[in-house]
Amino acid sequence: QVQLVESGGGLVQPGGSLRLSCAASGSFFNINAMGWYRQAPGKQRESVAAITAGGATNYAESVKGRFTTSRDNAKNTVYLQMNSLKPEDTAVYYCNAEVQHYTGGLYYTKSYWGQGTQVTVSS
Repeated sequence: QVQLVESGGGLVQPGGSLRLSCAASGSFFNINAMGWYRQAPGKQRESVAAITAGGATNYAESVKGRFTTSRDNAKNTVYLQMNSLKPEDTAVYYCNAEVQHYTGGLYYTKSYWGQGTQVTVSS
């Protein structure tokens, strides 16, 4: 099994910055894509940013130019640097990882989620 532990959320004023971290631990063969999602009250969970094992990134239009995701494969950790935060960025942010396992001669991939961290942008 794999555990994803997020940190770095909190309260910040509009225009401010926060950096989220998500560290994966447990038993696995490899971690493929990692990503960040968010869910605001009364809304569906949406994708914010994603990064492949090779470092290719993808962002939601609403965060392009403000958010940057990166990863440290040696530490099995993904980051989300959030700048120029807006009140509409307020949400619970979740980390996701597509993890590859090897068991009994077979590879298979399983998706894991972190517990979520609250980000509140307010004056």
